[in-house]
Amino acid sequence: MSHSRNLFRLLPRSLPPSTIASRSFSTTAPAFVKAGDRIPDIDLVEASPGNKVNLAKELQGKGLVIGVPAAFSPACSATHIPGYLNSASLKEAGKVFVVSVNDAFVMKAWGATLDPQNKSGIRFLGDPDAKFTEALDLSFESGSIFGNNRSKRYALKVEDGKVKEAYVEPDNTGVDVSSADKVLQ
Repeated sequence: MSHSRNLFRLLPRSLPPSTIASRSFSTTAPAFVKAGDRIPDIDLVEASPGNKVNLAKELQGKGLVIGVPAAFSPACSATHIPGYLNSASLKEAGKVFVVSVNDAFVMKAWGATLDPQNKSGIRFLGDPDAKFTEALDLSFESGSIFGNNRSKRYALKVEDGKVKEAYVEPDNTGVDVSSADKVLQ
């Protein structure tokens, strides 16, 4: 106990001890997913909770993983995913998956709303417990907006199970870096 008190005496006085004690001692920035990283070997769900999909196994060729904060949210439904659905370059991307921290039923309904005849071939997957998102280090605290932690908006170009290029929105939810126009060029 006295050791921790001595530690607080050595720390700057500009921050209260309760704040300092709750912070990590790491001085490095978060290690978001980057080129060369393997796709996590974690099951996601498609259409129903029993239909497991593992992107580490699915993406052994060329592919694209598009992460969104929430199905049916305005930017995701009006801009981000429609940009991919309407892109002439989508077919060159390989297998394409949209992943969100939602359940399988919500993702199925959202996919049917955005692409009723599934002409694009995009598959909509749920990450209900955010394990896949957390393994990529792409979750963010969004309880006040979405009710729980969600995924940052991103796109990952993948080849043979490894990330070739990562496009992660710096503000977590914007539609710029991860837009179809920038990712599929």
